[in-house]
Amino acid sequence: MQTDIDPRSLIGRKAFDRNGTKIGTVDEVYLDDATGVPEWAAVRTGLFSRDAFVPLEPSEVVGDTLRVPFERSLIKDAPDFGVGRHLSPEQELQLYHHYGLDVALPSDFHLPPPDFGHIAGDEP
Repeated sequence: MQTDIDPRSLIGRKAFDRNGTKIGTVDEVYLDDATGVPEWAAVRTGLFSRDAFVPLEPSEVVGDTLRVPFERSLIKDAPDFGVGRHLSPEQELQLYHHYGLDVALPSDFHLPPPDFGHIAGDEP
């Protein structure tokens, strides 16, 4: 996606999947914490539906629309983290995996150890 586009200009644009099927309308744009570059868009998928997160890279702005290079069904099945809140690194990682995208993890990113959450003395 163009990195020089104003993220506020994405809000309200219609979003379409790889086949040209309408997904919905861009509701919010999430910026990368480190770079400030637009990274995710929350797309309202219907009047009474939820917002689905879509990656802005490799999406592209075409005219007054956002073209997302994934099938509508995959987009609608994306993990639901709600909107209006910060995405954690773990949530972003889940989204990248959902879309089958490779992501370079920051050196300070650590997942909990495999036995995280077990009671002391209990064997997993």
